[in-house]
Amino acid sequence: MSSPVLDPDLLKAFAAVAEHRSFTRAATTLNRTQSAVSVQIRRLEERLGAKLFQRTRAGVVLTPAGDELLVYAKRLLDLNAEAVDALRPRKREAVVRLGVMDDYGTVVIPPLLAQFAKSHPEIRVEIETGLTATMPARLGEAYDLVIAMHPEGHGDGELLRREQAVWAAAMSYSVRPHDTLPVALYPPGCLFRQWAADALDAAGMPWRLAFVSRTLAAVEAIAAQGLAITVVKARTLPSRLHILSDGLPPLPGADIRLHRARNLSRPAALLADHLQLGISQPASHILP
Repeated sequence: MSSPVLDPDLLKAFAAVAEHRSFTRAATTLNRTQSAVSVQIRRLEERLGAKLFQRTRAGVVLTPAGDELLVYAKRLLDLNAEAVDALRPRKREAVVRLGVMDDYGTVVIPPLLAQFAKSHPEIRVEIETGLTATMPARLGEAYDLVIAMHPEGHGDGELLRREQAVWAAAMSYSVRPHDTLPVALYPPGCLFRQWAADALDAAGMPWRLAFVSRTLAAVEAIAAQGLAITVVKARTLPSRLHILSDGLPPLPGADIRLHRARNLSRPAALLADHLQLGISQPASHILP
């Protein structure tokens, strides 16, 4: 003789009555009529061949058989919920990978991402900051979008804005003629490093590489202490530094361009359009 099958709906009704000690309150919880719950309990008792509840003046109490079943009922219902949750199709979270220069990643991009997150909370953006010279070549592999710096008038991608490279130093720093100029710059591959070296050499100014770091914060900190001068974009000039002009050769301009991977996903396309619009606006509209 085969064992009876314990229907989860019957077990839910049983657990509700056991918890509330009342058919009426259980029916309200289950959004059913009292008579429907009574029928379910009676059907469960028939399948098990045991009485599960006993009516008293105080309400409904479990019989020894009902008390024993309650332990199994809770375990079966929990297991049922776990199985359903594990197999239910989940909405995949959209992820967009963005590569960007360090200064834009700390000054320009964060407020734009905050705006984007409000209207698209289902899209998660992963950002990598650093030298962008090689990032466009890794589109599709490592990045969906790249915001990179190029020499003015050169480079692929969508032109977002023009930037001017400037010399910057601590407020108290002044360039003294004939002194060897200490310079804080970024590793090889950075346009600012190349432009600084070319400009100083062309002007015949003695200089030395006093500090090298991949991060804007480290270079800024050295410059802010008056230990060296550096090169930054005029629009993202750190507040602790000021622009130097007297006695130093001019620097080139730069193009900031947006690069999109082929076969861009809709979430990535939405972010690209948002960044394109935000960065193309005047600086006062995007800086905090």
